Amino acid sequence: MEETFPPAFVEKINSMRLTGITAEFISLGGVKMAEPSGYAVIVDRISHEIPFYRAYLKNAALSGAKIINNPFWWGADDKFFNYALASKLGVAVPPTVILPHKNHPPNTTEKSMRNLQFPLNWQEVFDYVGFPAFLKPFNGGGWKDVHKVSSPEEFFWAYDQSRDLCMTLQRAVNFKEYFRCYVVGQERVHIMQYDPRVPFHERYVKNAPPVDSALLSRIEQDSLTLCRALGYDLNTVEFAVENGVPYAIDFMNPAPDADVHSVGPENFNWIVSSMAELAVKYAQQQRVPAQEYRWSEFLKGRELVSEVTVKKSPPPPAASVTVRAAKK
Repeated sequence: MEETFPPAFVEKINSMRLTGITAEFISLGGVKMAEPSGYAVIVDRISHEIPFYRAYLKNAALSGAKIINNPFWWGADDKFFNYALASKLGVAVPPTVILPHKNHPPNTTEKSMRNLQFPLNWQEVFDYVGFPAFLKPFNGGGWKDVHKVSSPEEFFWAYDQSRDLCMTLQRAVNFKEYFRCYVVGQERVHIMQYDPRVPFHERYVKNAPPVDSALLSRIEQDSLTLCRALGYDLNTVEFAVENGVPYAIDFMNPAPDADVHSVGPENFNWIVSSMAELAVKYAQQQRVPAQEYRWSEFLKGRELVSEVTVKKSPPPPAASVTVRAAKK
């Protein structure tokens, strides 16, 4: 529903006046199976909300369009898996537990739950995670259904509100600094100081004090490690810093906020330009329709970072919302 990033992105690409490459908004009706989309690159900003668009994008990928972000992997990913993967990669993550649904999911009963321990050993969960903690959906976003809890009593009250959502409980980080990072093309990182405790339109900190260069270097490295492992070409990674350690809090944001009114002009101009360059780069590459869709291939992401010490690469050319390449 955003109204600032998409037109700025399209305008930026078209202002480059590149031979054979233009950007436009896609217009869709009924989609025929296996029909080529006619696009070299499509930037997805809404399919996580609308299954029709997700189905269209998979169909477009089948015929060789480059989708930012990969609709197959995005549809399979979740935040609890992200935390587990991060811990395997050596990125700091607070202790996190995934919990059974409070209410039965639709079309299930207690007979569907015969593998489930009852009563659950809640004390074991609380001892592992600790308080204060955040109860949040394992696959949500936009701070919806997120509760900060400081005791078992507060936890159970919040858990009772979770309906049939699948929730995680994660130890809260007593942060002094908080950062949100745009990561584009698995190469470029733009670090923004951020304060999740204030209203949305005030969260991107202006005139922030200087930050230790070693901390910023680790945040950049961890951001690239995560996005390369997951294969996301556009993402935001959030870090809460406690005692000098940046803990990765949220890094499944493949359609991140890019509204000028919330991120501010400087951050907005960076993400528009970087995405435009990435999309153009992909549009200029010769693409072959994918032959296989295997999770193991997606998870390799640049050979699954045998560089957990991430090597710096030169900045790539940028990205877009819908890029058409002239047919030969």
